[in-house]
Amino acid sequence: MITSKYFDHTILKAEATKEQVLKICDEALAHDFASVCVNQYYTKLVADRLKGSDVKVCTVVGFPLGMSDTRVKAYETKAAIEDGATEIDMVINVGALKDKEYDYVRNEIRTLKEICGKDIVLKVILETCLLTDEEKKKACELSQEAGADFVKTSTGFGSGGAKAEDVALMKKTVGSKMGVKASGGIHTAKEAEAMIDAGASRLGTSATLAIIQE
Repeated sequence: MITSKYFDHTILKAEATKEQVLKICDEALAHDFASVCVNQYYTKLVADRLKGSDVKVCTVVGFPLGMSDTRVKAYETKAAIEDGATEIDMVINVGALKDKEYDYVRNEIRTLKEICGKDIVLKVILETCLLTDEEKKKACELSQEAGADFVKTSTGFGSGGAKAEDVALMKKTVGSKMGVKASGGIHTAKEAEAMIDAGASRLGTSATLAIIQE
């Protein structure tokens, strides 16, 4: 059964307005979703709107390419937390992963998790559409070694979104020690159920209301 707490109610498009973001917040409050996921600019606005509720404030970092320097991602993370973020969804450096710069990738994730501490959830976006199965597995292992809380399939801005087989591979790799978030291209209850059946414990989508209403 799909419950409301599976969902990160998401609005990450560049043209998102204040009015649209507040509407997303009010929908999340009405349906008791897990979080509202936004770009850095709207973190404080969302935190203020959700104050006093158990709906989390989720902010993306290094989004959507993941190619900014670790110092930049660290600053983004600190700023987001100062503005009220309680969950951080960071994008890994895919190029560094492909170059087998594993220490860099692991250390970057660890740096951000140290900033988050134990109270702020860190999710690591792999952008699975760009990776081989071996690279997906390695990214999951590095994320786990670095102390992250979740691995996440996609930004929703790549050439492909979440696939159930990727979720299953990620879940098999991290086991029960981490959560798996499926994100990107989830538009129907059937698609959402497939991700949950594959092992996802969180879903990121902008189609949350349509899925819940189904």
